[in-house]
Amino acid sequence: MSAINPNDNSMPLVDHLRELRDRLIRSILVILVIFIGLYFFSGEMYLILVEPLNALLPEDGNGALIATGVASPFLVPLKLAFVMSVLVAMPYLLHQLWGFIAPALYKHERLLAIPLFISSVILFYAGVAFVYFVVLPLVFGFFTNVAPDGIQIMPDISNVLDFCLKMFFSFGIAFEIPIATFLLIRTGLVSAKTLGSVRPYIFLSCFVFGMLLTPPDVLSQSILAVPMYALFELGLLMSRFLPVAAKEKEKEEALD
Repeated sequence: MSAINPNDNSMPLVDHLRELRDRLIRSILVILVIFIGLYFFSGEMYLILVEPLNALLPEDGNGALIATGVASPFLVPLKLAFVMSVLVAMPYLLHQLWGFIAPALYKHERLLAIPLFISSVILFYAGVAFVYFVVLPLVFGFFTNVAPDGIQIMPDISNVLDFCLKMFFSFGIAFEIPIATFLLIRTGLVSAKTLGSVRPYIFLSCFVFGMLLTPPDVLSQSILAVPMYALFELGLLMSRFLPVAAKEKEKEEALD
């Protein structure tokens, strides 16, 4: 078996830029089409999004979602529809990215990239689902219960959306830790033994990032930090079953 040299199919820089432009245009068009379809249901989507909070607000009228901005009733659903269109289009966007970089990869890199891309999408969606079904009910429950007596809880719809989106993307990115850990070891930048020896520092770093990415309460920080560390251990475990990429590259070049 001969190695596939990425330079064999080299293209002029102008052709690369044209291909990149075409893929960006296709990606934007797909997002736009999805956005147009989702916008008509943006109101219903927002109600689904805030259901974990609505379920905790008093039913006697002493607590409700409000809009403090004049344009908020229009802009908030618009923003939600756009973000959701990007999330829905994520597999297609990654497919376009894969199509652009695939010719520059060696054969063993291409064989590995496909499952990594698929895993990345699944892990990101898993992080979003974890936030909606686990994190938001706990965090909203904590915030609504610590309010002093006599204080009416009336969250602004724009603030609620920004909070939810921040949590979605924070956890979605955090759930990519197994992929990042795997790639670090796979490419030979660091060994599994080295990462394993600094576990206490990584555990502490997870709480630091949890503090930076979540609201300033211990519950939110812990809910993010503990899964982050567990996902790091998962990536460390995954990396033990495959050799580093440099060794495979040497084998392919030796057989060329």
